Amino acid sequence: MKSTTEELPQYRLITAQLQAKIENGSLKSGDKLPSERELCSIYHTTRITIRESLMQLESSGLIYRSERRGWFVTPERLWLNPTQNTNFHKLCLEQGRQPKTELLDGRVVTVPNQVAKPLLLEPFEKIYLLTRLRFADDRAICYCENHCLPARVPELLSHDLNGSLTEVYETYYNLIYTSMHLSFYPTAMPEPAANALGVTVGRPALLLQRLNYDQYGRILDYDVEYWRHDSLRIEVDTL
Repeated sequence: MKSTTEELPQYRLITAQLQAKIENGSLKSGDKLPSERELCSIYHTTRITIRESLMQLESSGLIYRSERRGWFVTPERLWLNPTQNTNFHKLCLEQGRQPKTELLDGRVVTVPNQVAKPLLLEPFEKIYLLTRLRFADDRAICYCENHCLPARVPELLSHDLNGSLTEVYETYYNLIYTSMHLSFYPTAMPEPAANALGVTVGRPALLLQRLNYDQYGRILDYDVEYWRHDSLRIEVDTL
């Protein structure tokens, strides 16, 4: 009678061995895995089998692929407590990570239909739309669309938006985020987010939608964020 190990497909055996190396620290956060060709030689198998193993590990969030660079061990996820008033840059720094935000585009647009309702706007009203990319330790992990109200933050596009929007609001408009309505759920990565993050369209993503309020209880802006599925975990303490 064959053992359970012998009955497993080869790709699952390779997946288990690589996972063990990650969990026991032989492969550490940020380490580069051997190339697919080298893995074929190490495990005496085909590239198809190796790729199946790597995709299994990627799906579980243990490794990720960087275009033209290869496969790497995924860094520890950032953790977010939605009940705490924080921002991306502060969140990263508190957890020993180096944050960066890059402005991809900023323009005045007609408010999208799906955004008009949470912002309490009429059809055809104008807003500022910022598309930005967020990095932790130089790895792009979040594609963000900020829908900002010109009435709250006039001439917003004249400021440097490659950084914390929270700090821009505080410095130039004396506005402070004090509360939010947050929803989040898993989804498929849409094309704009996938292209910016360097992942395949349709890959798993975590969608966060935030309606933010200022210190006067007024709606301040509305954010739509697509996070890589392996980059964030959400924790909430209850009493």
